Amino acid sequence: MKLAKALKLALVGLTLAFAILLTASSSLSKSGSAEGANAPPETNQYKAEDYVGAETCKGCHEDQFNGFSKTTHFKLTQMAGRAPDKQGCESCHGPGKAHVEGGDKTKIRTFQGESAKSISEACLRCHAGKEEHNQYRRGEHWRNDVGCTDCHAPHHAPSGLQKMESATLKAIAANLTPQSEVKMLRNNQPALCLQCHAEIKGQFTQPFHHRVLEGTMKCSDCHNPHGGFEQKQTRLAIGADAPCLKCHTDKQGPFVYEHAPLKVEGCAACHSPHGSSNPKMLKRSQVSQLCLECHSSIGQFGAPNTPSFHNLATGRFQDCVICHSKIHGSQTHPFFFR
Repeated sequence: MKLAKALKLALVGLTLAFAILLTASSSLSKSGSAEGANAPPETNQYKAEDYVGAETCKGCHEDQFNGFSKTTHFKLTQMAGRAPDKQGCESCHGPGKAHVEGGDKTKIRTFQGESAKSISEACLRCHAGKEEHNQYRRGEHWRNDVGCTDCHAPHHAPSGLQKMESATLKAIAANLTPQSEVKMLRNNQPALCLQCHAEIKGQFTQPFHHRVLEGTMKCSDCHNPHGGFEQKQTRLAIGADAPCLKCHTDKQGPFVYEHAPLKVEGCAACHSPHGSSNPKMLKRSQVSQLCLECHSSIGQFGAPNTPSFHNLATGRFQDCVICHSKIHGSQTHPFFFR
């Protein structure tokens, strides 16, 4: 009897606790979390006459307006039929009528003191729903409080930084494609990324590297800064090697005879993707060292069919790819011969 009574009391307690949690969750969803406390109310509570238009903002904020008028965002103000909360300054800062009439800063959203996540949520009102941005909330930048305005200038890109300039070869900078005007970046992309990812810069200065600092490639060619499913936010959701195969199409296959490590571990099993002191950006200075990490007859961990007649003391066997030249995959031979 005592056990039954104790079980009934425990059940009642769990029921009450569950009810309290549901109530708290409902209250939080209605009032918003502390993170979004500075966010504006839903725009559908405002009337059309509460919006005064970007030209009115220009009267006091001429510098910001002049820069903003050169951006893609400003073009939205010239599109007929768009709702007033989806164009111009007020699409981000909220309706300006009360602010203009009294000059009270609290009547307009200034974003001052807001967290990176709160600011980014304002951007995602328009920039969510497409492949480039719809995984932002699952990305490393979101988790580490790197917001949209840390990389993008909300009003306009800084003057003089409209080209993706070379970080090492200034002579070719004039021929590079303008890109920061389009994305409203605060700096050219490699310089922007390396402000935080400083450990990668040393890899790009290795003798053999992808030419990012020279300006012929961008970090975003391989990584999606707005989030993604793959490790290190590499582009596309079909495998970590998808960015590599966009350029190295001859390594893609499918092959009749596949090299298992390439399919299981990917390109990074043998290559350092940013840079290396070895040719082909290999992880080892000698090809044989790299191959023997798997193709060893020692114990039970050796790769199958590892030949025993290779004398690695002789030069002819020290460069495996002299014979096994189709090491990424072959259409003709299981040992990847030419």
